[in-house]
Amino acid sequence: MNATINRRSCQRVLARVPVRVKRAVGGGELSAETRDVSTNGVFLYTESHMAEGSDVELVLMLPPELTSGGKCWVCCHARVLRVEQGPGTDFGIAAEIRRMDILPEIPI
Repeated sequence: MNATINRRSCQRVLARVPVRVKRAVGGGELSAETRDVSTNGVFLYTESHMAEGSDVELVLMLPPELTSGGKCWVCCHARVLRVEQGPGTDFGIAAEIRRMDILPEIPI
């Protein structure tokens, strides 16, 4: 019998949230969109391939399910764990969040 091990230690929230991605190596910013997010990991779709093991910086708004009921902007420092072919020409990226900083709210 082949058992699947679920390594997730935090609740994942299905949420399509825009993300700004900055690679530590190679510079430049990319646009992406999350499929799901938790306080220690994220799965997102982007048009650009990323190497497994690479470090990235993600700026996104956490959904209220992961905060004290309100949305909040965060900057996450993460490591790419897995890359897979996504829908169309997109790539699916699974990343482990190593550090999360809450960003100050910017008045519009």
